Amino acid sequence: MPSIRIGSTEIIALHDGTGPFPFTSREAAFPGATPAQWAAVDRFDHGAVDADGGWSLDFRAFAIRSPEGLTVVDAGIGPADAPATWTPLPGKLPESLASAGIDPSEVDAVVLTHLHTDHIGWAVVAEEAVTTSGDGPSTGLSSFFPNADYLLQRAEFDAVDTLNPQLRGSLLEPLQDAGQLRLLDGDAPLRGPARVVATPGHTPGHQSVVVADGRDSLVVTGDLLVHAIQLLYPDLPYVYEMDQEQARRSRERLLRTEAGSRLHVATSHLTEPFVAFPVG
Repeated sequence: MPSIRIGSTEIIALHDGTGPFPFTSREAAFPGATPAQWAAVDRFDHGAVDADGGWSLDFRAFAIRSPEGLTVVDAGIGPADAPATWTPLPGKLPESLASAGIDPSEVDAVVLTHLHTDHIGWAVVAEEAVTTSGDGPSTGLSSFFPNADYLLQRAEFDAVDTLNPQLRGSLLEPLQDAGQLRLLDGDAPLRGPARVVATPGHTPGHQSVVVADGRDSLVVTGDLLVHAIQLLYPDLPYVYEMDQEQARRSRERLLRTEAGSRLHVATSHLTEPFVAFPVG
């Protein structure tokens, strides 16, 4: 499993799938990009271009394993009946967790960067339950990580009816009923050297995770970076950002480095899960 260490903390990339971006061409998704910029990004991340010249994405979550506990960032695209119908279903997150030696019951925190369906698919899953009337099996919902707190920004929770109103009943209410949903208001500490950082713009309550030890740090970016062109040119707007200017400021804040420091980014959708920044 691809992984990287920051001090005593291991960050593991958990592959969930690979597939095409179906909504528009990459050029239409980033209308401000120039041909020279596309040529540069194709040299940097040539795996993001499929055989037909389309945009190919990887889908992944990340596990953060430290002496203080085990955190998972994002919950992938989900099983065959997941709502992320535009993605390559079913996702492979359970197999990736097993390959990393992680049982879902070991996870004590799940950070949901935002409420787009390719990031929450395995958070809550259907299970077969027996009805109280004894009439046979019925479909229920339960959290995939049964012992974890699920961390979400309050701004994202409040925006659910704008983002996807169906998630209120299929995700948020089951987590609330189980006592597992924890709402955050901005930056917050996690276990050990990790912390949540509010990075709004892609969605109103988008958040990222930073792991830092001395001069070394890593950021799990969620959809603050959906394509390598945003890593090379962070000021480029993306048409599916709800607030493009706010997203640009969040990217610049998260990717800011000091002299002598070493920063890695852990990305959900780029071909390589871990990239050193600045690039080159």
